[in-house]
Amino acid sequence: MSLLEGVLVVAVVTLAAVVVVALVLGLRAVKNLGSGSGGSSHDPEDHTPWRRPAEVAESQAELAELKERHSALTSAAAEAGTAVEQARAQASGARTEAAAAKAEAAAAKAETVAARAEAQRVLDSAHAEADGILERAHKQAEQDAEQLRLQARRSGEREIAMLTATAKEQSEDTERRAQRQDERERRHAEEADRLAERERLHAEEAERLAERDRRIAAAELDLVRWEQELTGQRDELERAEEQRRRALERVAGLTADAAKAELVEAIESQAKREAVLLIRDIENDARSTADSRARHIVVDAIQRVASEQTSESVVSVLHLPSDEMKGRIIGREGRNIRAFESVTGVNLIIDDTPEAVLLSCFDPVRREIGRVTLEKLVLDGRIHPHRIEEVFEAAKHEVERLCQRAAEDALVEVGITDIHDELVTLLGRLRYRTSYGQNVLKHLTETAHIAGIMASELGLDPTLIKRSAFLHDIGKALTHEVEGSHAIIGADIARRHGESEEVVHAIEAHHNEVPPQTLEAVLTQASDACSGGRPGARRESLEAYVKRLERIEEIANSKAGVDKVFAMQAGREIRVMVRPDDVDEIGAAVLARDVAKQIEEELTYPGQIRVTVVRESRTTEIAR
Repeated sequence: MSLLEGVLVVAVVTLAAVVVVALVLGLRAVKNLGSGSGGSSHDPEDHTPWRRPAEVAESQAELAELKERHSALTSAAAEAGTAVEQARAQASGARTEAAAAKAEAAAAKAETVAARAEAQRVLDSAHAEADGILERAHKQAEQDAEQLRLQARRSGEREIAMLTATAKEQSEDTERRAQRQDERERRHAEEADRLAERERLHAEEAERLAERDRRIAAAELDLVRWEQELTGQRDELERAEEQRRRALERVAGLTADAAKAELVEAIESQAKREAVLLIRDIENDARSTADSRARHIVVDAIQRVASEQTSESVVSVLHLPSDEMKGRIIGREGRNIRAFESVTGVNLIIDDTPEAVLLSCFDPVRREIGRVTLEKLVLDGRIHPHRIEEVFEAAKHEVERLCQRAAEDALVEVGITDIHDELVTLLGRLRYRTSYGQNVLKHLTETAHIAGIMASELGLDPTLIKRSAFLHDIGKALTHEVEGSHAIIGADIARRHGESEEVVHAIEAHHNEVPPQTLEAVLTQASDACSGGRPGARRESLEAYVKRLERIEEIANSKAGVDKVFAMQAGREIRVMVRPDDVDEIGAAVLARDVAKQIEEELTYPGQIRVTVVRESRTTEIAR
């Protein structure tokens, strides 16, 4: 029970007590009045018929007072009842409010309990979530650590693999050098053995020659005697022949000159046929041995050598970051482009090609210097005449260093160490020189490898032959500056810088300006032809290619008895169809040889051209 309820209950009880007390007092007063009036009228001792006025008035006053008190008490009792009713109503309202307050308190307590339970649940879930987050963080940390360990392990394995590969390459290089050294020593030993065997054979040959001289001296004596006898017999035969000739002239009716001309023509025709047959048999016998051996050597040398090829061009393309750079390259009133062309000697072509300019020059080294110069200027952004001169000097030195390094790498690749510095510089200039689309420096390296392989297959020392093959086109480095054939120019350069006469001769004879007279010259020619004539090594312009094919077909069509001519395999094979009635089997062989000979004399071409003559006979009958 609350304090308000207690106060209300006390007030109601007090008011009720007051009302009860008032009612009791009123009732007592009424009884007293009733008892007093009855005694005065029926008292036997009081026989006076009259009453004193003072007592009567006093009694009436008291009675009036009692009536007033009664009415007051009655009103008070009514008021008290009203108050009691109000108090009861208020108590009932208070109880309702108290019940509502208790309900609210209970609800608040329930909410508090629920809030505490919710708070506990939230706290538990928070603890659980925190534990989960902590566990996931631990797992993520472990995974990150594992990934870092795997990455570190992989990077370590890659570094170990790289180091192992490098060490393996170095060891293989060392082994290859050791093998080459052992091979060189073995070849030297074999050469020494061959020289000793050759000396022994020379001694035996000298003995045989001496014995032969003795036999020849005896035979000369016999020949003198036989010559005398033959002289007599020849005189007798001449007399007999003169008699027979006169008899034949008399019988045949022909002079000796006419008969001789007819006989010579018949013999010439027969000899020609027999010569063709003999040549064909000899060629077949030679092909059965020499052709297979030469094919094996050439194919093996070409297959064992692989090199990259570049396309021949007199134009270089430089890509720009934007088209605005073209205006800066041209400069105010074209001063920058004029300064660039005057300093570098390279024509700069600026057209509508987006973000690109062209550099044109017949000298590949000068064109490369111009390209590097322009590239540096574009990257720097400062383009003016003075800056162009500075960058040109820097680019020139850079290209010279690149050429020098390319020449040194090529020399190391072919195994040549002792060579003049000026020759190294000229070789470096060939890094940017091409011939029919083939890079000249790579062509020299490839030719040297092919010549070395051929020399080894033939049992010769490859050192000198590789040197001759590697230097055979060195004259092309100066063909823009010196007049003449590059073979003669290269030979003069090699002779001036201390090369041996074998190397000089191989250089000047590799295009038959000088007839080849040594094995080095012949193998240099063969390796040069293999490198330049193998499929894919070189290309030529479309116009020259078409003209060459047309001329080949014209040569074949100009021969008697030819029906059709077909140029096949890009001009490397010619098939000639002949009429079988006009050309026989031997005539077909003669025709193939004549066509091949005329093509060799009139045309210039890489590699070789196969001439095939097809003679086909067909006989058709109709069955009716």
